[in-house]
Amino acid sequence: MRSVRDFLAGLGFFLQGMRWVAGNGRWWLFGLIPAVIAFAIYVAALIYLGTNALSLAETFTPFADTWAWREAFRVMVAIAVFLGGLALAVVTFTAVTLAIGDPFYEKLSGAVDPLPGEADEPWWRTLPRSLRDSLVTLGYVLLFTVPLFALGFVPVVGQTVVPVLGAAVSGFFLTVELTTQALERRGMARKQRFALLRGNKATSLGFGVGVFLLFLVPLVSVVLMPAAVAGAALMVRHRLSPHPAS
Repeated sequence: MRSVRDFLAGLGFFLQGMRWVAGNGRWWLFGLIPAVIAFAIYVAALIYLGTNALSLAETFTPFADTWAWREAFRVMVAIAVFLGGLALAVVTFTAVTLAIGDPFYEKLSGAVDPLPGEADEPWWRTLPRSLRDSLVTLGYVLLFTVPLFALGFVPVVGQTVVPVLGAAVSGFFLTVELTTQALERRGMARKQRFALLRGNKATSLGFGVGVFLLFLVPLVSVVLMPAAVAGAALMVRHRLSPHPAS
């Protein structure tokens, strides 16, 4: 029961983030800028992938040239390639948006979660570290999601267990990404952040799975990105910080 309560508490922090940006419209518009830029990049990339998926399928399957049913097979491969690209886009959108909008979200996180006596670091100093940490997190994501994607083609298991595990994995790593700035501002390095989130797994999953499921809906990820950053900052401040605020 405690795990369920913690899971719901994590989801609640995302709702609090939505409420915070709803009451601070200027900050919502401010946080929307990098999300719109990242979305435009992803849309262009997915359009390119969709229009070239069949050509890529032909390139990947030269062994099927003599098959009588090669066209149908390559259509299935093309669909799988596009769906794989779409899944990768969903998983990486937050990391790319945070990398593009590092100075924006640093300011937004600080507005939601002010720390007494905090000294602002210039964004050009924090950006290389943020990019490095995002690449490490992406590596972990791919380590889990690539096998899960392959298991998705297994009958029954691929349509029941795999989606649940995929949402849990993606949700946890979304929480890792979204809490990075608030935890970094408390002097926590990457390994410390991972350990803290693993120690609060149910809360981290509640927050991240809620964000992940909503981000699957087109355009929602753009509109709610500032709320996700705000919610992560509130969760760190009131739940995850070694010295939570009252």
